[in-house]
Amino acid sequence: RALDRWLPAEDTCPERLHRAMRYATLGDGKRVRPVLVYAAGQALGARLDCLDAGACAVELIHAYSLVHDDLPAMDDDDLRRGRATCHKAFDEATAILAGDALQALAFEVLTGELPRDNPNSLAVTHTIASACGSVGMAGGQVLDLSAVGRKISESELTTMHRLKTGALIKASVTAPGIMSSLDQ
Repeated sequence: RALDRWLPAEDTCPERLHRAMRYATLGDGKRVRPVLVYAAGQALGARLDCLDAGACAVELIHAYSLVHDDLPAMDDDDLRRGRATCHKAFDEATAILAGDALQALAFEVLTGELPRDNPNSLAVTHTIASACGSVGMAGGQVLDLSAVGRKISESELTTMHRLKTGALIKASVTAPGIMSSLDQ
């Protein structure tokens, strides 16, 4: 419900972009990252509705990463979660822009919903931003692409997974702790 509330309606201009964003985000999926946000927050005694911003942000970022990962320039996948990938259901340009817009929306959600008077709100935003940047998902994707067709070491594989997948999972668990003002 929270994702549906934040995503622009399909009939809002530009309609094609908004349809693609909703298509990429609201389809079937395990929602592991938002579940981790809710589970960690609940373990710390937070109200579930106070965790919506973090949960939505990490899922929007995950959705954008899948849209981009499926593109011909990356993994060139035709199917995702049992249906056509975003670039197959729409087109490559729309998929790229939908991914870009989903990432931007994640930070719009964080900056719009996290309490402005809590200094930890900025730390949560920073943690999630780092998890999807060059020392997170984007960096891991570069390592994944550079490994295609060659044998890599266990250390290289571990680093790739830590960045590409692990960074956002880690942020999903640590963000509620940051908002709760817990130390390391």
